Amino acid sequence: MTAPDIPQRHAWATGLLSLSVRRSVRGSLGGVWVRGPLPGGGAVLAPNHHSWWDGYVLREVALACSQPFSVLMTGRQLARFPFLRRVGALRADEVRAGVRRARAGWLVVFPEGELHPAGPLRGVQPGAAWIARHAGVPLVPVALRVVLRGAQFPEAFVRVGPPVAAAELPGALAALLAELDADLLGSDPEAPLAGYLRLVPGRASRSDRVDWPSRLLAWLTGDRA
Repeated sequence: MTAPDIPQRHAWATGLLSLSVRRSVRGSLGGVWVRGPLPGGGAVLAPNHHSWWDGYVLREVALACSQPFSVLMTGRQLARFPFLRRVGALRADEVRAGVRRARAGWLVVFPEGELHPAGPLRGVQPGAAWIARHAGVPLVPVALRVVLRGAQFPEAFVRVGPPVAAAELPGALAALLAELDADLLGSDPEAPLAGYLRLVPGRASRSDRVDWPSRLLAWLTGDRA
């Protein structure tokens, strides 16, 4: 679904870009796994920003939930990639447009303000809460990690918290991120992460793709573990 003020000229270009984003996520990641209450309508999603994949991952989650998607980007980044407006990007200072988008669907606002190395939360700016308040929509903390576990390709994990008040966002987001990190640390890296649903499929590891030839070879040769 598309927000009404996303550029509509040259719809073929928008379609190609959307397909490129989807193929990039599904062809480079092992899947997108989600836990928690996803909003069913307009909302401001406030995730940590520790991976290049973050915006793409949340866009695919939004599409899987049939929600229009938008994201605020720094002016420097959007100047480099202006075509990303076609898939929902807004410049960070376009707050009025952000309010409209949040009322129409999901608006992602990274409260850290920019990309940071993976780790703990690096401060929370007020923009996400401001837009949620003026749009009259929930402010939803989201913890996000893109990690390489026991498979050939990285996987994205999204843990969604319940809506919070502006003053609660820093603590709620930090706690949610700590919970996600604990989930990953305590998991079997070769098994699905307990409690998470794979909402977006991804690329299978070579070990999964060659499993049946391996079994056939073992049967033909008599090799046993």
